Order: sequence, then structure tokens, then C-alpha cells
Amino acid sequence: MSELKGACIFGQSGGPTSVINASAYGVIRTALENPNITRVLGAEHGIKGVLNDRLFDMGQEDPAELELLKYTPSSALGSCRYKMKDPDVDDTDYKRILEIFKKYDVRYFFYNGGNDSMDTCNKISKYMQKVGYECRVMGVPKTIDNDLFGTDHCPGFASAAKYIATSCMEVYQDARVYDTGMVCIIEIMGRHAGWLAGAAALATAYGAGPDLVYLPEVDFDMDQFLADVDRIYKEKGNCMVAVSEGIHYADGSFVSEAKTSATDGFGHAQLGGLAAMLADAVKQKTGAKVRGIELSLLQRCGAHLASETDIEESFMSGKAAVENAVAGITDKMVGFERSYENGQYVCKTKLLGLTDVANTEKKVPLEWINAAHNGVEKPFIDYVLPLVQGEPKLPKQDSLPRFAKLKKVLAK
Repeated sequence: MSELKGACIFGQSGGPTSVINASAYGVIRTALENPNITRVLGAEHGIKGVLNDRLFDMGQEDPAELELLKYTPSSALGSCRYKMKDPDVDDTDYKRILEIFKKYDVRYFFYNGGNDSMDTCNKISKYMQKVGYECRVMGVPKTIDNDLFGTDHCPGFASAAKYIATSCMEVYQDARVYDTGMVCIIEIMGRHAGWLAGAAALATAYGAGPDLVYLPEVDFDMDQFLADVDRIYKEKGNCMVAVSEGIHYADGSFVSEAKTSATDGFGHAQLGGLAAMLADAVKQKTGAKVRGIELSLLQRCGAHLASETDIEESFMSGKAAVENAVAGITDKMVGFERSYENGQYVCKTKLLGLTDVANTEKKVPLEWINAAHNGVEKPFIDYVLPLVQGEPKLPKQDSLPRFAKLKKVLAK
């Protein structure tokens, strides 16, 4: 492809992570330094910021504040859950996006998110090709769920996994201080893929974690669950359980009592309340003291427990998106490829077609789940362990986190 000069827009979408802004910094800094990109714009609340013409001029930010994005959790530019219709059904949004692109001479579009975000990215990419507007579109991966197709792992997953494993190890200590036993049930995010719940087994591998782990890749049996808990409680006097929020019965219905609650913009049920529901069932069955713990948002914003490996790889994915787009590549998502050199874990980027990635979920391999469906096997541990390595040197002010403070000057 020929050299292409013009502005770029970067947006963040879907649920945030503790390292999503490291990817943002990778895009923004690389784009600001590239002579082919004439202006770097940040969309307020993802694609909604484009539709509403709410774009921040990132070139007016203090470079030192931008650098702090590497260690700032959540979506610094704001996120959204907005499902764009098929352009063949309703092209209103697409015409508006094209109008904004032309207004600011946008020739590069970078969108940072998970499955649904890659669907948005894919639709925009295909529409721009259809109408003949040259704009290179690149997806930057993000999801703690680790369920994006084609990539070894996703930015954000490792830090959430580290938070979950560490929290389980800490709760394990607390749950054993009294001379009376307790059953502790920890609810972990993950609607259809159990990567996060499985990460709790890292704590078990290091001697202080859950006795039982339940993932949504396999059907949940309440009677078997209660029997497992009762058996372990009687053997040990204590029992810890890690459970994915998305566990379901054989008929596909969610175990969570909150399954009929509101849905997000993509029609996904907002799950929650599972730990409390299971705790009540266990209490009735065993008579034991039971505590249900829902990690909720803590597992995706715990930057104080971030993986340095995750931070650097997240930055790398944003940087690679810009470099590949400027080199003439479009309609792709940056993915990760793992290898081992002299026994050491190595991660490199690769490119995946947006059509292949959009709305395709990657599940935990069934062979990584034990035969009893209440734990994971060693290959799972071997897969996750290299990802959680490294302690970031987090900027502090009076021993408290110093996060990025952006001016967010609207583009004119």
C-alpha cells in the first residue's frame, strides 16, 4: 500500500482492566511519534465519542501524565457497551462515523476491547472498504476473560489472574484462624469461559488456595457440588471453593439467582449473587459457617497487584497496532504468540483477521479440566504462571497510587 497520512482515533470499549491504559499509551505515544499520523484523537466513551463528536486532542496532554497511563487502571478515556447494527439493516451510525472521519481527516482507527468491541471494529472496517474511504482499522485486544479467538492470551487477563490467586491465598489464611471450621465460596468473573476462575488454582498450586474450582466449560451439578463440599469439610474442617459466575446447569441455564436481571447493551445477562446463593445452599446442607465472597470489580481494577509482564505486553499490543497500520496493514487485530527460548517464556505479536476474531469465544480446553469437573490440571497452571510474573514499579504519592490526570481537551 502507498504511504497514508492523516489523523488517528483511538477508543476504548467494554469492561475495563487494570492494564487497558497501558495499551492506550502504546497506541498514543507511538502515534504521536509517527510522522504519517498528523493528529492523535481519543474518543470519549469509545465509539459513542465518535458518534457524538467528543474527541480529545491527545497531543495537548502532558507527556509525563500520558506515561502514567501504564500504571492507571480502568479506561482513562471512558468506555461504552454499544452494539452497532448491521450496516445493511441500518447504516445511520456508519454514515455518521464516516462524516466524523472526513471532518478530522481520520485515516487510522484503533479500537481497544474484547469480543463485542472487535465486532464493532470489524463492521467499521468493512463499511469503510465498501464505501471506498481509505482508513486503516486495527483492533487492540483487551479482556480479563481471556476469551478472544486466535491469541495465546489477552492483555488484562494476567493481572486479573494474579489478583485472584493472591486474594485467594490471603483469604485462605483468614478463613483458618478460628477453632471452628468454615466454608468459603469465592465468586469470580467469567460468563462462558473459565480462565479467571481457573487462575484461582495458582493459589492451590502454591499451598493456599481453593479445594474446588468450577468452570462454565462443563455443566454444573448442584447435588455433586454439595457432596464435594460436604466431603472436604468433614475431612479438613474447612473448605474453599472458587466458582465462575457463569456456571450453568445441563439445560444451559445459569446457576446464579441473578440470571434474570438486566442485560448490558449486547444482551448479555448481568450475573452476580452466585456466591451468596451457593453459600446458602451449602449452609442448609452442612450446617457449617459459610461465607460467600464476590470479587466483582476488584479483580479487574486491582492495579496494585498488576503483572509487569501484562503491562509490558499490553503496551506492546498498542504499539504494534500503530506500527502495522502505518506499514499498510488494515482489518486486523493484534494477537499474542507464545514461545520458549532457552526455557524462558517469550511473547511476540501476530495479526488476526477481524472477521475471524469478532464474536468468537476461546474456552478453556476440556483436557485442562479434571475428570471430576471440580478443578484444573497442571497444563492450566503451566499456561498461566509465566503471565503473572513481575512487579511493576507503581508511582506513588504519599504511599498512595499516583494515577494519570488527563486534561481531555476537546478537538476542534
